[in-house]
Amino acid sequence: MKQYLDLVQNILDQGSWQQNRTGIRSISLPGAMLRFDLQQGFPAVTSKKLAFKSAIGEMIGFLRASRNAAEFRELGCKVWDQNANQNQQWLANPYRLGDDDLGPVYGVQWRQWPAYKLIASGRPQSAARIADALAKGYRQIGIVEDNGTDCVLLYKAIDQLRQCLDTIMTDPGNRRILFHGWNWAQLEEMALPPCHLLYQFLLNPAEREISLCLYIRSNDIGLGAPFNLAEGAALLHLVGRLTGYTPRWFTYFIGDAHIYENHLDMLREQLTREPFPSPKLVIAERVPDYAASGQYRPEWLEKVEPGDFRLEGYRHHPPLTAPMAV
Repeated sequence: MKQYLDLVQNILDQGSWQQNRTGIRSISLPGAMLRFDLQQGFPAVTSKKLAFKSAIGEMIGFLRASRNAAEFRELGCKVWDQNANQNQQWLANPYRLGDDDLGPVYGVQWRQWPAYKLIASGRPQSAARIADALAKGYRQIGIVEDNGTDCVLLYKAIDQLRQCLDTIMTDPGNRRILFHGWNWAQLEEMALPPCHLLYQFLLNPAEREISLCLYIRSNDIGLGAPFNLAEGAALLHLVGRLTGYTPRWFTYFIGDAHIYENHLDMLREQLTREPFPSPKLVIAERVPDYAASGQYRPEWLEKVEPGDFRLEGYRHHPPLTAPMAV
């Protein structure tokens, strides 16, 4: 994880002070990238203790399309508590459903993206278009007027992540195997708009390898980046397990890479520490391995538990803490 410390130093050297929505100044650097060969180890930060169980709990909450902080807490992750119950803007938001509600964050978009089709009635091919939509799982929910024309309104929830796995199995050379969480229509309904928002899987069928590119629009390097790195790499391992591919490259792109002012002491201490070798991620045998069984079991996206993931050979420096900016 020397790459992580190099990024911290680069932000300190070349970043600029900026104000932001949290009220806590940050040093920001536009555009950054980290790249890991997962065959050389798992990208767990070693200059402090990674909250691995919490990170995995959050990932599993996303896989289950959770939108409630209580559900994340049950999975061992408390990082959503403040955003759910202490963010004043969210507390005053009319879309908030009550205590612990987060709105349609991350996993809701990943697994239940709300999709609509508006098809004008009585035009050539209208019946064929409606029939095609119904065959693809849409359901008709009404007739609405659009610019003076009666239109059929259809809806379905799209499981983006499941579609990625299905495409990996049927068309591994496809360069469109991706999912994202930036839904303009629902941003105002979320406690926090997505930071890690675009995931793209890339396959090397000849070598049976799978890689992941992750784009993050805004990344808190002190607290968020270690979490997001662990989650992204764990997700890649899980997808590889369920589809029969070995995880290889994990590339991590950042739009706004920033360090909060009240995280400086924590990160400067980490810069004095020599990183340890990367650990190995181990997934429990109960999770189906397509490479071994030949059985495609994508429903395990929802069945995995936090205890199904562990780090082997994880050496780290003493823990360090800092407050999260909300």
